[in-house]
Amino acid sequence: MLRPAAALAAAVIGVLCVQPVSADARDRVACEKVKREIARVESRMRAGYTARQGRRLEERLRRLREKRYRVCR
Repeated sequence: MLRPAAALAAAVIGVLCVQPVSADARDRVACEKVKREIARVESRMRAGYTARQGRRLEERLRRLREKRYRVCR
């Protein structure tokens, strides 16, 4: 774990060194993030859950799949 001063320095350097990211690269990153979240929810569902948790997980999965449809084109 970085000390606060080192963390601040790393954050400043990171901000100063950021290069412009293309829209395609940004879209790919967003798509991969959604896919990872879907995989995480599906994994959680395979591990078992209560009825209440199941409703919440199903709704989350539905929203993520809709988002994947919009983002991953």
